[in-house]
Amino acid sequence: MQASIQTPQAKARHALPTATPAGPATPEPLDLLEQFGATLRFGRDHEIHAEGDAAEFCYRVVSGCVRTVRLLEDGRRQVGEFLLAGEVFGLDELDTHSFAAETVTETVLRRYPRRMVEALAESRPALARRLRQLALEHLRVTQERTLLLGRKTATERLASFVLEFDRRMPASGRGLLDLPMSRTDIADHLGLTVETVCRVLAALKREGTIQVSRTGLQLLDRTTLLDLACETRH
Repeated sequence: MQASIQTPQAKARHALPTATPAGPATPEPLDLLEQFGATLRFGRDHEIHAEGDAAEFCYRVVSGCVRTVRLLEDGRRQVGEFLLAGEVFGLDELDTHSFAAETVTETVLRRYPRRMVEALAESRPALARRLRQLALEHLRVTQERTLLLGRKTATERLASFVLEFDRRMPASGRGLLDLPMSRTDIADHLGLTVETVCRVLAALKREGTIQVSRTGLQLLDRTTLLDLACETRH
C-alpha cells in the first residue's frame, strides 16, 4: 500500500469527471475536499479499515472496486455494499466503522480526514448539500436492500443485482457487463449460497435472459429481467 499527499497539480489529475465532453463541466462540490486528500493504492483483497476501527476518514474511489464486510459471530460473512469509481464511503459512520472495507480488485482511493470534511462543510453550503444528498441516497439504497433481503426470492435477488450493476457500470467494448466481484461475494451480498447463485445464473442463461462468460454477463432480455426483479420499467 502507498499513501501520499498530492500537490495541487497532481490533485487535478485525480479529479473525477462530472460532465460529458459535449457540455460544460459541472462543478463537483466534493472536489473541494482535494485540498487535503491523500492517495492510497491497494492490491486486490486488501483491508482498507476494519470493523470497529475509529471512523477518522472517508474515501472516494478513483478506480477499482471496494466491498464493505461484516462477520457474524458464527463466522458467516455479510457483504454490505460494492463501491465503484466515483463513489464515496465512510461519510455516514458514527464514531466507529460498522463494516470493514476491503478491495475487490486493485484499487486507487482518495482519503479525507472527516473532521476537516465536516469543518469545510460548515462554511461551504454547496458541499453541505452534496453530503446531505449522498446520505439520502445511501438511506434509499439501504431501504431497497431491506426489501430485497426480506421479501424477494433468489431469482428476484439475482435479477435485481444484475440490473443494478448494469445501471452503475459501463458496458465493455464487447458489450459485456464486467462484474469485478466473485460469485462468493455476490452470494454473501444477497444472502444466498454460492450454489444458489450459480444455479440461478445458469437458469437465466438457459432461458436466454443473459449470456454468461468467464469475464462477465451480457443482458439479452432486459424486459424479462425487470419482470423477474419486480421492478418498474422506465
